Amino acid sequence: MQKILVSACLLGEKVRYDGADCAQQGLLQKWQREGRVVPYCPEVSGGLEVPRPPAEIEGGDAEGVLRGERRVLRHDGKDVTHAFIAGAERALADCWRHQIKIAILKEGSPSCGVCEVRDGSFSGRRVNGQGVTARLLARHGISVFHEGQIEQAAKRLAELDASMEDTPSP
Repeated sequence: MQKILVSACLLGEKVRYDGADCAQQGLLQKWQREGRVVPYCPEVSGGLEVPRPPAEIEGGDAEGVLRGERRVLRHDGKDVTHAFIAGAERALADCWRHQIKIAILKEGSPSCGVCEVRDGSFSGRRVNGQGVTARLLARHGISVFHEGQIEQAAKRLAELDASMEDTPSP
């Protein structure tokens, strides 16, 4: 059975920067009951506390963060890049350990944003781009989706399940 990495906040865990969650209903709960879901919060895994000051990626460029050219900063200027990279690397390690090929992540997050993140100015302005974890996972061939793309994730899951059924057992 194919497992799915899911942002813990989408499953009701109060791990967001503000101590809240973004619980989603529907397929995530079904998949959780089936034992498919591996909950994960890269920011907490990277060592950040709950609650924590908000952080943004300089220029919204997660690829630059992964290359060591950009930073993730809190509003007060504290550099939290190391925690974001550590959390992303642990997420990737969990994907490898569980043979995960799909992740459903929290859109807009500096870790988990799939299509957009804030621009690093703390003005609320969003730009096209990915969070650090989403970018690292995508770099390694993991299909990343956000909470508004659960139906697309379900289609990908069905494809993976079908390909597993077609693979002969050793």
